[in-house]
Amino acid sequence: MNYKIKINGTTKEVDVAPGTPLLWVIRDSLDLTGTKFGCGVASCGACTVHVDGSPVRSCQTFIEDVSDQEIITIEGIDGKVAHEVQKAWQELDVVQCGYCQSGQIMSAIGLLSETPKPTDENIDDYMSGNACRCATYQRIRAAIHLASKNLEG
Repeated sequence: MNYKIKINGTTKEVDVAPGTPLLWVIRDSLDLTGTKFGCGVASCGACTVHVDGSPVRSCQTFIEDVSDQEIITIEGIDGKVAHEVQKAWQELDVVQCGYCQSGQIMSAIGLLSETPKPTDENIDDYMSGNACRCATYQRIRAAIHLASKNLEG
């Protein structure tokens, strides 16, 4: 079945079966491989993208549910919050293996867009659905605080 989706500012047409997870459309049909497959059950966060500005798990979001919405992947993320998050990630050398980081970054952008000055508890609660096998959680938290601070100034 043909679906038109708006992704990273461009309308694309994809021919996939109803019930196809958005993750597979992004990776296999559109060849945008920054969004990762982790668990397939929406509990690790590696597949996080923004749909109408909110972070969602693309492995459990179906193509027919997003046809009228704006989808942004790690490749298309832009804006002041995104820039400061990415800059903080680099400055604090957050990444170890890097596999989960696109999902971590997409979630961090969502958090700072909703809560510009998060506490440690805010960060831990919001980011709790993002797993990092390398356990860089302290660096992730520090980078979110740094991005928040830089957004103030």
